Amino acid sequence: MSNATNAQFDYVIVGAGAAGSLLANRLTEDGSATVCVLEAGPSDHHPYILIPAGFIKIGSNRRYTWQFKTEPSEGTAGRRIAIVQGRTLGGSSSINGFNYTRGLPIDYDTWAGRGNAGWSYAEVLPYFKRTERRVGPFDPRYRGGEGLLPITDSDWSHPLCDAFIDGAVAMGIPRNPDYNAEKQAGVGYYQRWIDDGRRISSARAFLRSAMKRRNLEIRTNAQAVAVMFEGKRAVGVRYSRGPGYPVQDVRARKEVILCGGAANSPKLLQLSGIGPGALLNQLGVAVVHDLAGVGENCQDHYMVRSSVRVKGVETLNTTARGLRLLGEIVKWMLGKPSVLAISPSVAFGFWMSRDALPVTDLQFCFSPGSFASGIAGKLDSFPGMTLGFYQLRPHSNGFVRAQSADPFQDPIIQPNYLSDARDRQVAIDGVRLTRRLLHTPQLQVYCERDESPPASATSDGDLLDFARNEGGTAYHLIGTCRMGPSTAADSVVDSELRVIGVQGLRVVDASIMPTIPSGNTGAASMMIAEKAADMILGRPPLPPEPLDASRSAV
Repeated sequence: MSNATNAQFDYVIVGAGAAGSLLANRLTEDGSATVCVLEAGPSDHHPYILIPAGFIKIGSNRRYTWQFKTEPSEGTAGRRIAIVQGRTLGGSSSINGFNYTRGLPIDYDTWAGRGNAGWSYAEVLPYFKRTERRVGPFDPRYRGGEGLLPITDSDWSHPLCDAFIDGAVAMGIPRNPDYNAEKQAGVGYYQRWIDDGRRISSARAFLRSAMKRRNLEIRTNAQAVAVMFEGKRAVGVRYSRGPGYPVQDVRARKEVILCGGAANSPKLLQLSGIGPGALLNQLGVAVVHDLAGVGENCQDHYMVRSSVRVKGVETLNTTARGLRLLGEIVKWMLGKPSVLAISPSVAFGFWMSRDALPVTDLQFCFSPGSFASGIAGKLDSFPGMTLGFYQLRPHSNGFVRAQSADPFQDPIIQPNYLSDARDRQVAIDGVRLTRRLLHTPQLQVYCERDESPPASATSDGDLLDFARNEGGTAYHLIGTCRMGPSTAADSVVDSELRVIGVQGLRVVDASIMPTIPSGNTGAASMMIAEKAADMILGRPPLPPEPLDASRSAV
């Protein structure tokens, strides 16, 4: 982190999130290129970032987060949904729930099938492997052991988590020791980027070591306000500390690379004159290139959580309070398993919403605690447990648009949750399966009563109303700078992530995903950055993995 000294670099990266931090490391590691990273937020030295349980506190801190909200919609019963994003070094990897999930092979084969050469599962798997250092036994055909990002198994267990897993197995869902390997379907404890009790964000894994390099400069509290163009070539970025502060320029000899995420990257493109012409005219922004797809195709995972009041067992609701919490703090300081070093979703499940389906379409997140109004961060006063789910590959999609030419105004975010009838049916089926999983004989001994939804909610209409009124985001925005052939009307970047119609400008983050991966999006965002680094530096791609299992259905 430095004040502006140099005004020109080979590459300027906008955003030091999951993708931007990794990309900065890769572009500077051989010393041949100079890189400037602009991060709108501050450094990541806050202790609540380092302590995993600190997500409860840091998520509401406006200094370190973008406090975005979605627009109201019928799918959310007219509610606006808070969709907080990270605004610090590491981005959302510094404030989120840690779960490391790659998704299914079919996700990436679908990307390739849409005309994106080089993005099949066999071709992206080497980049997933290059990123990670899998801790513990693993299958080297699927997992990496020499990367900078440690991926660990939980060292903390709980009777309710064990009962949830045992009950699911009794229902016919298999145990799965590694849902990121050959098969996704099954249940178990989540893998996460927590090591030695501490969060290892993308910034800590990739940016910390790179900060020592003389060819990397990181400017924090530096919000990009526009990409600068000469004709149709991007030549730099204008940025500012905030409203009322002066605007500064930093120039790029080779490329400007946007890594701001699926809300900020399309907004910055629009404010820089790249986007639908009618929208830009409405905003009063001069059109550099009329590109209809910028901001379209917004998707997110819509999370629906059910909770049950429990008996006969301690839960996070009591463990994370008072003297018990002091005891957990001492455990954490001594390096012992502690509730301070767990993810908010402790146990996982991947399964089908209906028996006839050939592939998993639901992801479950189990916690031995419950939250007031279903909101992670505020624990109920009574002992409870929570099981949330989301549809892995929703059909509903929406848009992200700049509200005005003011770069400091939040974008309009409208994912249009549950707007597709197929998604509404999966929501109903998902709530029914959730109820079955929470009332297996293994968990039933702990159940006192259903809290949300109440046991009286039984009809399809009841369950859909519950999903609409109580559901929320999984914080997985994607797709708003969709990758695709230049001949497709909704494409924003090509298969090498170059913005179509201009030169010297790429997007490298979750916004380029053509469709949403079957799981948490952090791992896929880092894979995208790994692959982009080779493209940007002109290196040949890593050889595809010769796996028959790359066509695995589940």
